[in-house]
Amino acid sequence: MLISKKVNVYRILSGTWRHFLFEIIACVAAYFFYKYIESIHLFDSILVSSIIPTILGTALAFFIGFNNNQAYDRWWEARKIWGSLVNDSRSWARQIIYYVKEAPAADRVDLHTLKHTMVYRHIAFLYALKDNLRNSNFQDYRAYLSKEDIIAVEKESNKSNAILNLQSEDLEKLRNQDAIDGFKFLEFNKMLINFCDEMGMSERIKNTVFPTTYNFYTRVFIWIFIISVTWSSVDEMGAWSIMIGILVGYIFLTTHKIGMALLNPFENIPTGIPLDQITRTIEINLLEALKETNIPAPVKSINGEYIM
Repeated sequence: MLISKKVNVYRILSGTWRHFLFEIIACVAAYFFYKYIESIHLFDSILVSSIIPTILGTALAFFIGFNNNQAYDRWWEARKIWGSLVNDSRSWARQIIYYVKEAPAADRVDLHTLKHTMVYRHIAFLYALKDNLRNSNFQDYRAYLSKEDIIAVEKESNKSNAILNLQSEDLEKLRNQDAIDGFKFLEFNKMLINFCDEMGMSERIKNTVFPTTYNFYTRVFIWIFIISVTWSSVDEMGAWSIMIGILVGYIFLTTHKIGMALLNPFENIPTGIPLDQITRTIEINLLEALKETNIPAPVKSINGEYIM
């Protein structure tokens, strides 16, 4: 996620130089093609009216605006989901640590171990979910699971969901040991349902492909627009029409590219949701709640521009 309020010119140019180069080629080719057609008197009675790029540009502006709005909505929804996951994770750890009490039917040592296991297991859930959303194979979740849990989790395709199943099993153990009453059991179960909902919503965004036709036809129409702008200004501006086509096209292509950069919010790119940073923050908070001493360092930003 971008965190710097300053514009990095180098990063902008490095991300747009390809279509800028193609624009130069397209506008130069359009200019000389128009001059060639004019030289053989094919268009003696036909002029490329400026109304054509005007109408096309207006339509494109609405089309690109729609695409960008949809892309931002996906990004913002993903950010809200993981913001809720932060709050629910802290609440889960706090409830496990302070609401689970000693009871006659509960073994003191086992209960203490079970508390730590359930908090650790939630950290594993976050890392497993992050790996799934980013299609990575880091398997950081293993550090917070027992050998038995690892075997059980890796038997299933959805590892984060498998971890929630283990949490439900231990929650039932706490209820059977009278370590929590019926009301607290419902509250704990509600938290697990929240985690499942947040996991499902994240997976929905990841697995729902934005219609490729929007992206394809938008780019096609932009290139038609660039050529029509160049042609419509040749008679009045001559070779300067090349610069007009390049400038106008650069604005439209860059605006479209900005929106497309937000389209897949869970990708490991500067404009994506900072899953590394959010997961590490929750990990630190939960370990501190357990009074652990081996606390990992927060995720640092890259060159003060963005954080992953």
